[in-house]
Order: sequence, then C-alpha cells, then structure tokens
Amino acid sequence: MSTTADPLAALGSLPGVADSVDSVRKAVDRVYGHRVMRRRSTEITSEAALRAARGSAALSGADWALEEVRRRSDFGGEGEPRTVGAALRLTAEAGQLLSVWRQSPLRVLARLHLVAAGGDRPDASVGRPRLAGEPVVEPLVELPLPGADEVAGRLEGLAGLLIAGSAAPALVTAAVVHGELLALRPFGSHNGLVARAAERIVLVGSGLDPKAICPAEVGHAEQGQEAYAAALEGYVSGTPEGLAAWIAHCGRAVELGVRESTAVCEALQRGAA
Repeated sequence: MSTTADPLAALGSLPGVADSVDSVRKAVDRVYGHRVMRRRSTEITSEAALRAARGSAALSGADWALEEVRRRSDFGGEGEPRTVGAALRLTAEAGQLLSVWRQSPLRVLARLHLVAAGGDRPDASVGRPRLAGEPVVEPLVELPLPGADEVAGRLEGLAGLLIAGSAAPALVTAAVVHGELLALRPFGSHNGLVARAAERIVLVGSGLDPKAICPAEVGHAEQGQEAYAAALEGYVSGTPEGLAAWIAHCGRAVELGVRESTAVCEALQRGAA
C-alpha cells in the first residue's frame, strides 16, 4: 500500500479503479432511483439483507438456496446451519454498528466476531484478535497466515486510517477493509463472514448505500469461490495490478448486488413478490 498521507485515496489512482468507482456509483444511483424505492424501500432493505446473508454463507461453505434460508429457523446445528445462522446474525447486527465504526473499528470487529461465533466457541479467544500459537479455522481461504504480531500491527494501522478519514471513494475503502481482514484472518474463526460484514458497514456508513439495498455479498457469491480467491491473492500480492483487480472484483460484486435488488424492485412492481 502507498506510504502517502492518504494511502487509501492513493489507491483510487490505480489503473482501472476510477472506472470501477464510476460504474458502481451509476449502478447504485439507478436502483435508488427506481420508482418502487420511493414507497417500499424497507421491503427492499429486508430482502437485500436476507440475500446478503445467503451470499456470505455460501462463500463460507454453506451454499443454500435462498428459499431454504428463508424458511429455516434451526440454525443451531453443527456445520452449515451454524454458518448460515452466523451470516444472518451478522447482517442484522451490521446496521447497528455504524456510529461505533467511525470511532472504533476494532471494537466493531470484536463485536462482529462475537456475534458470528454465537456461542460455538465459548472461550477467551472469541471477540479478540488471535494470539501467537492459536489456531485459525478458515478452510476456504488458502493463503499464508500472518503471525499474531503482524496481525495486531496491521489491524492498528487499518483502524488508524479509518478513524483519520480518507478522500478515497467508498468502494476503495470497503475493498481494502474486506481484503485486509481476509488476508490477516485475525480471529480464530468466521473471518470471511466478519470481513464481508465489515465491507457492508463501510458501504452503508459511507453514504454510497445508506439504505443497505446493494448487497455486495450476493455479487461475491455469484462470481464464485474461485474468482474470489484469485482476486484476494491479487490483494495479498500488494502489486498495483493485484490491488486494482481486487477493487474491481469488489466493484463488480456491488453491481451484481444492485442487479439483484433491481430484480426485487421489478418483482414488487409487478406484484409478484
């Protein structure tokens, strides 16, 4: 990452990033301008949250059909039900943490992990970054695992950038938060779910998607686990090309989320939802 006074903003000058930012902004403006949004935005927000949770759970290994997520209520079992339950809890919790995020991102991340773990790891490791020697359960992210000291330092650095504020577009900031958390895997579990929830908080809190109707999680899932992993490798490489590719991947995810909510708007307009 750049060493300028505003390293997040500096990423906006990478090749292709401005085009991604512009494309996302136009897509978001279109769905916010849909006639259904003027009178039924609450319904769109609720449906987007459900679809976001389904998408995030899919990327963490629980790829359930939307209707399965909608009808089920037994999320306490082991394996996939617990993953889906964690994704649903995080999506609901994210909207409650916007004001805290601006002042203390690390506190929010701790809360998100606590919510995600939901009692399945009832020990002192829940809700705090891992210590040296503590294991990480994140089988779908196959990247070298940074040591605990590096994790602590980079988390502090990220929090400092977020608290200081940046002229970077919301897409860039959200992509960096998401990528950094996946690269670090700071918690013993649920790092992917937490990273995507944090991305959601940035997109909503920045004002890009204030009603939370553009679920990037849907787009990440639609692009597939393989593309997600490849884009993340680009972020971890730290090269300008890799960083730009990751930001573009996140931008495409938002656009696909917009497409999903636009389809919901159209269904509501037809009286079919």
